[in-house]
Amino acid sequence: MDKKRIAVPLVCHGHSRPVVDLFYSPVTPDGFFLISASKDSSPMLRNGETGDWIGTFEGHKGAVWSVCLDTNALRAASGSADFTAKVWDALTGDELHSFEHKHIVRACAFSEDTHLLLTGGIEKVLRIYDLNRPDAPPREVDKSPGSIRTVAWMHSDQTILSSCTDMGGVRLWDVRSGKIVQTLETKSSVTSAEVSQDGRYITTADGSTVKFWDANHFGLVQSYNMPCTVESASLEPKYGNKFAAGGEDMWVRVFDFHTGEEIACNKGHHGPVHCVRFSPGGESYASGSEDGTIRIWQTGPLTHDDTESVAANGTVGKVKVSAEDVSRKIEGFHIAEEGKTKEKETVNE
Repeated sequence: MDKKRIAVPLVCHGHSRPVVDLFYSPVTPDGFFLISASKDSSPMLRNGETGDWIGTFEGHKGAVWSVCLDTNALRAASGSADFTAKVWDALTGDELHSFEHKHIVRACAFSEDTHLLLTGGIEKVLRIYDLNRPDAPPREVDKSPGSIRTVAWMHSDQTILSSCTDMGGVRLWDVRSGKIVQTLETKSSVTSAEVSQDGRYITTADGSTVKFWDANHFGLVQSYNMPCTVESASLEPKYGNKFAAGGEDMWVRVFDFHTGEEIACNKGHHGPVHCVRFSPGGESYASGSEDGTIRIWQTGPLTHDDTESVAANGTVGKVKVSAEDVSRKIEGFHIAEEGKTKEKETVNE
């Protein structure tokens, strides 16, 4: 293989079980951050640029299926198999709220204005919690036709998007009426749904296809067949000219948005890839796998020579960061000693 095309990722160890969800914060005055969900029950926060571990949120008693950060990266949320969704202080690691559910919580999302938390899961109910009144009962949106796999907010928090584990399609709900206003039809169940940073596109992965939908008129813009069953796809946020996808064959691929042509194919994971997400500036993308690792891949122009393409490589994600980059995050983050030892290279399932 042409050496110039070989990407050397930053490898982030720390999780002891499969990594099933990743979420990047927008760019904040302190940089941007990456949070990961794992079946080991301990979501982790990292510096989004370097992959450096900042802290672990400790408190769940079951696999964590979904994680997110609010717009300012000041709070994190997680949905778990322990029948709870938790909201955390992302500066200290403290648990702020724990919302009880009657079954596994598979998906969670902060509203754009950061005041609401949306959850969904096996119960087939979308719940909206008012974080200004966390003791108040949540608003429950009409029953979903199936077990909820993904959720997202759209249209300045006026619309909710959800997909189901056991049936195809993406449903769009009007928040005010609580009714489904549109269904985007797919053959297989949608395992990943992402609203683009500029609000123009919805990117979905279903079976072995990645589709792009017009987020305002809901027409299908592009549909591409992938080389294998893909579990996750993410559109490059700055130019929207390429997308990354990962799935059961363990490779992380990048494709041209306009033609579907494969631009890059990165090997490194030792298990199926469960989640792929672009960083907010599009300069890198992260993948999480059954092997328990997160890999951060630099995009960079394809004309890069060897030296440039691996410049960002650190041995295993232990990159030196300038102190001010993450001082505000690390300050006061409760890091248990056991949490620190999790940094060992545990890659077992």
